[in-house]
Amino acid sequence: MSSAFDLSGRVAIVTGASTGLGRGMSLGLARAGADVALVDRNGAGETIDEVKALGRRAISIAADLMTIEPIQGIVDQTVKEFGKVDILVNNAGIIRRTPAIDFSEKDWDEVMAINSKTVFFFAQAAARDMMKRKYGKIINVASLLAFQGGIIVPSYAASKGAVAQVTKALANEWAKEGININAIAPGYMATNNTKALREDPVRSKTILDRIPAGRWGTPDDLAGTAVFLASSASDYVNGHVLVVDGGWLAR
Repeated sequence: MSSAFDLSGRVAIVTGASTGLGRGMSLGLARAGADVALVDRNGAGETIDEVKALGRRAISIAADLMTIEPIQGIVDQTVKEFGKVDILVNNAGIIRRTPAIDFSEKDWDEVMAINSKTVFFFAQAAARDMMKRKYGKIINVASLLAFQGGIIVPSYAASKGAVAQVTKALANEWAKEGININAIAPGYMATNNTKALREDPVRSKTILDRIPAGRWGTPDDLAGTAVFLASSASDYVNGHVLVVDGGWLAR
């Protein structure tokens, strides 16, 4: 059965790869055998050394994904280096916390740009290469806020709802092309995006009291999920939003 999760010979692009969830998923894919193009605003940082230490090939690509302009170049560079793109993990994203009554157009536009617009156009660019071989795995990173409204994060909730729906829409069109498009909806994870929540003792306790697992998630908690959705073990899974939340939605 382990061969179903083997990614040897596969090539992945992971955005937001230098820290947090992106780093965790990049290392998970590398442990399963994939070579990885690591994309982040200031490059991959220490993640590239960690991937190479696992015996995998890796490149670091610095790109600002606030616009879609760098996307085709990233795909082209990956194909030039590795010959193809088999896996795309659309992980890069931002969050802005302000009450809805005071939320600015700038914060709305920036969150929607990187969290949803970039996701669609990166998937499109990767799929054009994947269609040449009738094979590909695209993993978008959604959120619990694809299902819930959240508090003081209106643009983030809107953007992650869009990620979930785009995932389904692309699966409807591209499944016949041999491409699986799914999303991971992480719960409350210990990353830079949740630093303010974890440092607020009242809010943190409220969150932890609802999580049956009794703890914040970690980037490592997404590694196995990413490998599953990137591997042949998930060949008949398409258009699905897989929640990894320690039981939050079940409460």
